[in-house]
Amino acid sequence: MDTVSNNPNMLEIAEIFHSIQGESTRAGLPCTFVRLAGCNLDCLWCDTKHAGGGRWTLDAVLKKVARFGCNLVEITGGEPLLQPSCPELAQRLLDGGYTVLLETNGSLPIDTMPEGVVRIVDMKCPGSGMTDRMHWPNIGMLNPVRDEVKFVVAGRGDYEWCRDIVRQYALDKCCAAILISPVWGSVSLASLAKWMLEDRLPVRFQLQMHKLIWGPDATGV
Repeated sequence: MDTVSNNPNMLEIAEIFHSIQGESTRAGLPCTFVRLAGCNLDCLWCDTKHAGGGRWTLDAVLKKVARFGCNLVEITGGEPLLQPSCPELAQRLLDGGYTVLLETNGSLPIDTMPEGVVRIVDMKCPGSGMTDRMHWPNIGMLNPVRDEVKFVVAGRGDYEWCRDIVRQYALDKCCAAILISPVWGSVSLASLAKWMLEDRLPVRFQLQMHKLIWGPDATGV
């Protein structure tokens, strides 16, 4: 789905669920996920091909989120920034006292989101096949005390690209955390850790905790 409704009160929703946060610096915390439908990229290792959806009003989304009684909410996708109502959803969650995370594929400007949202920006490594779709000005939009940058690496070549980008842009000065994660089943965890340590890279090693708990093919978790 490359296009979504322009109705300011509607969202295309793939799923809303309560689970354990599997990634980011909040990994391990209970979290409510609002997965918006549709994506403008086609990463070779994509693990959310199921992100089709149905139309929800903003009020219905907020009501469903409130039922879980969880203060941490992540807006994810797909690519949530494709939907014009995404910033309004984030603002209404912030106004409701929630801590709001946004997971974005990095292809669209992140400055459309309201102040206070923790933006987690995926930097597309060459192994994704989508590096040329990156919106590089996003680096200059990062909040150094709040936002996070994520690299998903499929091999040594991706790791070296990640290392060079981290150094070229001094990313550790641009954001609150740099996360590096292996494509599930594609990279030796020990090798990735070894490369990081050898290069003294200022990044946080990350595993997808939800996949360790429920398996790589589970949905709604």
